[in-house]
Amino acid sequence: MSRSSRTLALCLIVFLFPSILSAAPSSFEAAKILARQQVYHDRNDHGSFYCGCSWEWVGRSGGRVDASSCGYRTRAQPNRAERIEWEHIVPASLFGQQRQCWQQGGRSNCKKTDPVFSAMEADLHNLTPAIGEVNADRSNYRFGVLPGTTYQHGQCDFKVEFAERTVEPRDAVKGQVARVWFYMHDHYDLTMSSQQQRLLMAWDRQRPVTAWEQERNQRISRVMGHDNPFVTGERQWVLNHRNSGAGVVPPQAKPSSTAPAAERRIIGNRNSKVYHLPQGCPGYSQVAERNIVWFASEAQARDSGFRRAGNCR
Repeated sequence: MSRSSRTLALCLIVFLFPSILSAAPSSFEAAKILARQQVYHDRNDHGSFYCGCSWEWVGRSGGRVDASSCGYRTRAQPNRAERIEWEHIVPASLFGQQRQCWQQGGRSNCKKTDPVFSAMEADLHNLTPAIGEVNADRSNYRFGVLPGTTYQHGQCDFKVEFAERTVEPRDAVKGQVARVWFYMHDHYDLTMSSQQQRLLMAWDRQRPVTAWEQERNQRISRVMGHDNPFVTGERQWVLNHRNSGAGVVPPQAKPSSTAPAAERRIIGNRNSKVYHLPQGCPGYSQVAERNIVWFASEAQARDSGFRRAGNCR
């Protein structure tokens, strides 16, 4: 089947059976496949995120970079310079370090024990195809403006200062970077420095939403079940923005100090995503008030992404 035929078939499936595409990915591995199949399937000739290079799809979610399409030159890692990888625009280490699971065992522990971390890692709004070497050089550095820095990847308009742990992406994606950062911090209740907020607010004003960014948001929302409200205009970021935290606590699991006694049987800890029973769980009375989430049953707690404390008898 030709690429045009595959694209037509996918469009027909989306139109006729939209419910097929309504399940958000449960892991980073699943997200990469969905990102290729349902978001970027027809974008490999439109340019990688940081460098604008074309690529050829390889395997289920990977790609082989056409360096000549953008004048890319390898800096130091030839293997990664040849392949497309899936970049977290907000780095996994940044949002992971704000979760308790990271302090207790890093990314591998978070993937095993924290459903909120898994949701963040698999959030398609935060994923984009990038050249592997640039993904590596970007690391988890903060964004900044680097007027005196020279390019190190041929004609790729991407600057990095390793000593300062700072990167500057090309102008064409600065607005998208800002709106993805706003979304992730708002949706998952993350903290952001005032300096980074001011820079991204400026990029948001200077680089309005593009037609592709709108289309990308629509494609992702069909899978994830929700938009990036900073792309649609439903929300605006202001300095010291108050986060919604919509991706951290499900609506049915929000704490309520006035909940009836029958609905206050089980205590969940919003940080650890662990719940405690009134009898047999030593930690029942040890959860800080600010972290308490009440559940009426264990089934409700599990459905909300919590697990029973390991020391419950």
